[in-house]
Amino acid sequence: MKHRLLGAALAGCAVVAVGAGPVHAASDQLWIDVPSESVLPAQGSGGPAERTLTAQVRHDNTENEVEPGRLTVDASEVASFARVSWPSNCVPESAVKAVCDFPGMPAGTDLVTAARLGLSALPDADLAASGYVRYSATAGELTAFPAETRVSLGDGPDLGLSQAEYQRDLRPGTNTRVSATVGNNGNRAVQRTLLWINASYGLRFKERHSNCEYRQHATGESALCVLDEPVAPGERYALTTGLRVERRALYERFDHSVLPYSDQALEEARGEWTWTPGTGPELNLGPVAAAPAVAGEDDIDLSDNYRVVILDARNTADLKLTGSRVRGAAGDTVTAAVTVHNRGPAWVASLGAGAPVAVVRIQAPEGTTIVGVPEECSPLPPSEEGTPVTTYFCWTPTYLRDGASHRVEVRLRIDQVVRGARTTVETLNDEPELPISRFDPNLRNNRAQIVVN
Repeated sequence: MKHRLLGAALAGCAVVAVGAGPVHAASDQLWIDVPSESVLPAQGSGGPAERTLTAQVRHDNTENEVEPGRLTVDASEVASFARVSWPSNCVPESAVKAVCDFPGMPAGTDLVTAARLGLSALPDADLAASGYVRYSATAGELTAFPAETRVSLGDGPDLGLSQAEYQRDLRPGTNTRVSATVGNNGNRAVQRTLLWINASYGLRFKERHSNCEYRQHATGESALCVLDEPVAPGERYALTTGLRVERRALYERFDHSVLPYSDQALEEARGEWTWTPGTGPELNLGPVAAAPAVAGEDDIDLSDNYRVVILDARNTADLKLTGSRVRGAAGDTVTAAVTVHNRGPAWVASLGAGAPVAVVRIQAPEGTTIVGVPEECSPLPPSEEGTPVTTYFCWTPTYLRDGASHRVEVRLRIDQVVRGARTTVETLNDEPELPISRFDPNLRNNRAQIVVN
């Protein structure tokens, strides 16, 4: 298995398999949510390790009440290399097939856990073996389309990170920490761990550790750390990162991931960027009694190696919109500017959804026609039901630092001179991913004018 770059590339490893069923009389639909794949550690020096497959059932219309149902699980394809442990709510029809009862969903509930299955590799199983665990479900009149999980075997370490809790309502100027657990769920030991961490621009690492190297970038700072503590199969270690919540903090995130260390993995993670070594005390894993085991190289399952933690601060950012005044004769083409200023104190960033900080609505003043806009602008043609003229919507970037501005230049053709022709430009306040009214304390200055002659 090739080493994979640390960071965002690992985020897509956990995929959900879903299925759709027929439409219920009350316009509802039943779905099965399961992992798309799972890797079982082969029995090795660390002994057999059991994996848990969690199957959940959900429905779309939460105004409906869904009756208790039954999940059918067929593990016959994996029987040659894996053993199944059935939970108490499942009635086995054989060693590889069972029917599991799951509770109903009252109105307002959209998801229930249907079964938690245990899977472990058989002794001397063929490492090339793989197969599918297949699921189907019914609840009252609803029937879900079958879903499946691909199961394979792996021989090696399997580092994983626990999901740290999200943090809300942090106060700028204070300190916080992100605490997680690093564990080895594989069947071979890891002698050293390569840790990648990233703190967004409103956060700052409290320590610059001597076993880490650091790189600043547009939306924050990253670090690569080499942790020397061996992690044997089944062991868990505590990992804590101290952070300073900066004055500019608002919508922040902390990313981290782990891989078994190798020179190649470190070089791939460094990429072409320049990294600066830290000089402070070392960052270490909290020690746990280690059992001797044979060392491995490649991580057999990357689905739990990467985690994101959201840290939101109690802060505001005042966006201000300014327009411009232009002059010209009939037939001239002039350039008008609209600028979005972030007057702080916080920076604003949509680091998850990738939404623009602001969307500006622009129409041409009377007597003019818009003949040129930047690539980040999109037109909405006039319609009988809506506006009588073309409206342009212009997006800012996904982040705007405190004190920064984004300028949109619009080219206007003056078809006829209309003294004092003007149009009002404004930011939209109804963007679902990043509504301005949530963080902007003064919406009155989110409107401006373009004036011609």
